[in-house]
Amino acid sequence: MADVARQAGVSVATVSKVVNGRYGVAQATLDRVQQVISELGYEASLGASSLRSHRTHVVGILVAEFEPFSTELLKGASDAIGSTDYELLAYSAGGRRADVGWERRYLSRLGGTLIDGAIIVTPTVVDARSVIPVVAIDPHTGPSGLPTVDSDNFAGAVMATEHLLRLGHRRIGLMGGRPDLESARLREAGFRAAMTSAGLTVDETLVVNGGFRQDTATQPARDLLDRPDRPTAVFAANDLSAIRTVEVARELGLRVPDDLSVVGFDNVPESALCDPPLTTVSQPLRDIGARALHLLIDLLAERDVPTHLRLPTALIERASCRPLG
Repeated sequence: MADVARQAGVSVATVSKVVNGRYGVAQATLDRVQQVISELGYEASLGASSLRSHRTHVVGILVAEFEPFSTELLKGASDAIGSTDYELLAYSAGGRRADVGWERRYLSRLGGTLIDGAIIVTPTVVDARSVIPVVAIDPHTGPSGLPTVDSDNFAGAVMATEHLLRLGHRRIGLMGGRPDLESARLREAGFRAAMTSAGLTVDETLVVNGGFRQDTATQPARDLLDRPDRPTAVFAANDLSAIRTVEVARELGLRVPDDLSVVGFDNVPESALCDPPLTTVSQPLRDIGARALHLLIDLLAERDVPTHLRLPTALIERASCRPLG
């Protein structure tokens, strides 16, 4: 502010009034100070501003790491922030500290000084007792005390499995997700429900845990496909493990979809770029991010908000499946 005052030929107190929107500054002086601020690229410290006003007008989206799922959510929140007078801060420790309770550390570090509220993506611990308003997306344990946004994982898994059943597949493998995630459990439950409704018994040797990551899906995919009685189709609980299943099939000399049909879940951009393009269950990820952002803004405005929003899923048919026989 001293630099601005010196160049504008005014006092530091006048610059402070302009920066903080206080009255008592002539229009000509206001214009001159704002021009100098623009020329110098001056920005007020968020920390200092929060000490004065207790608000930064910044909200955060906190993730364990940036991967395709959370990146799409972030895009939705970023699109939605433009209709508000808030700015958006995306924060992650890059997966280095993604153990149980990571969100509490992040909130302790940022809450009340840099951000006024937070969206937490797949939190491990859902705790409504936060120093700032919080909205959860797809929490590990499912909806609880915090306003929560997720998609219909069970119905999506039923759709994926029924699609393979309609194509004539009966020996269907499941590349499951992380067992500590409610969304993964719901997707497995949907798979099992669809198989039961079709009068089929799930072969438990064809149920493996891919961990929702490409690196952790490699060996489970080999376990499914490198056997004489391999499945004719695989439902993978997310797109990253589905893409890795396609890659492992190719390494084993299998052709997708001629020798193996594969369905994923999420509809991240990588699914359309897969060779062949991946049939998948679409979560409205950007919409989820936008809805969570608007819930958070409503919380900050002390408006009533729903405790849980569940958005529908949809099957996206591409080229990774074919009729059997």
